[in-house]
Formats: sequence, structure tokens, C-alpha cells
Amino acid sequence: MSGNFNRVSTNEKIDLLFLHGYLSCGKSFSYQFPFFREHFNVYAPDLKGFGDNDNMTYPYSLTDYANEVKEYIYTNGIKKPCVIAHSFGGRVAIKLLSENPDIFTKLVLTGSAGLKPKNTLKKRAKRAVFNTLKVFVDKSRLQRFYSKDYRNLSPVMKESFKLIVNEHLDDVVDKITIPTLIINGRKDRETPVYMAKKLHKKIAQSKMIIIEDAGHFCFIDKKIKFNTEVKEFLLS
Repeated sequence: MSGNFNRVSTNEKIDLLFLHGYLSCGKSFSYQFPFFREHFNVYAPDLKGFGDNDNMTYPYSLTDYANEVKEYIYTNGIKKPCVIAHSFGGRVAIKLLSENPDIFTKLVLTGSAGLKPKNTLKKRAKRAVFNTLKVFVDKSRLQRFYSKDYRNLSPVMKESFKLIVNEHLDDVVDKITIPTLIINGRKDRETPVYMAKKLHKKIAQSKMIIIEDAGHFCFIDKKIKFNTEVKEFLLS
């Protein structure tokens, strides 16, 4: 695993690994570092293509990211860490656990992506319009159908993004057997509460907490509530 990575503390404490969301980096958990390093060795890598890590030379799939995290764990001598994973980081954690069930001790999923979203009427209509127009209209004129974040990605990152979002993990989530905390903001629009409830239902040893007045980044919006609940879970 190449690039620059944040290693906040190193001693005989419990190892704690943070996995950031898409278009983010390890430093997104800055509000958590001072709080958790009292009891944990904190690791917060920048995954390939994000933060201070080098740009990828080919489109990474979810498997590539899972292997990257696995290599990072072994390279840094991390021992069965507890993991706090946000959004895209949740995808990576679920993928890695589905193939390596004993690699983590406990898992916290916050605003976790990975499940197939509901196919709402609005989404179906937008897709139908796009599929019709792409036959007759130049591709460059269809940019409004893509999010701003997607439009700003490099070509290789766009291909990676498509690989990631088109891999749904609904069929492997129930392979998670370690204690898991699912913690979401009530106002999360990217990964709505219904996704948290679905994760909770599929993961046998899971607990779910919904934080009011918080969105997709509930660990920033309500950092004290988030930190307290997660610390209690990890140390219980």
C-alpha cells in the first residue's frame, strides 16, 4: 500500500483502523483522533486515489481496495483491529470481511454504502430519459445526468467509481459474524436510514443507533454523541 498515511499513536493499546468515504481521506476523522487515542492505536490511511496517496494507474475495483487495506494491516503489524468505516469505507470493510471473517475484532459502520439502493420512481424516470437520449445525443451534452463529483473525477477514477458502485454487497453482508455497530444520521441523504436498518437486519451481531439532527457525516455533525457511543461499543 503506497502513499502517505496517518498513524496517530503507537503503543500497546488496542488497534483502531479508520476507513474514509469516497472523495475523502483519513483526516476526515480528525474529530475522532484525540478522543480515541486514549484507548487505541489509531490508524487512518488515505486509500488509493485519495488524500496524499498516489493516483491509481488503473481503475481500482472494490476487491483492489479490500486487498489494499489487507496489505496495509499486515505491513503495519496491526493486530485484528477494531474498524470504523464511513460510506465507501463501509463497502471496503464489508468486502474484506466477507472473504476474511477474522481480520477485524469489531466493526462500526457509519453511513455505510454497499447495499443496492431502492429503485424509486424518480430514479427510474431519470434512467429512462438518459437511456433514450444517449442514442441520439452527443455524450458531452448528457453531463447534467451525472453528479458534480463524478464529472470532476479523472478518467481512471471514473472507471473505478463505476466498478465500485455497480458491485452490490447485499448477498455477502450476512457473512459478517463479528460484533457490529451501525450508526447513522437521521438526515443522511446519501445512505438513508432504510439502508442502516437493512444492514442491521442482515448482520446477526449488530446494534443500530440513529443520531438525530445529523447527516451523512454524523461523526462530524454530532461528534460528541458519535464518539461516546462508539467508544462504549468498542470497549464493552
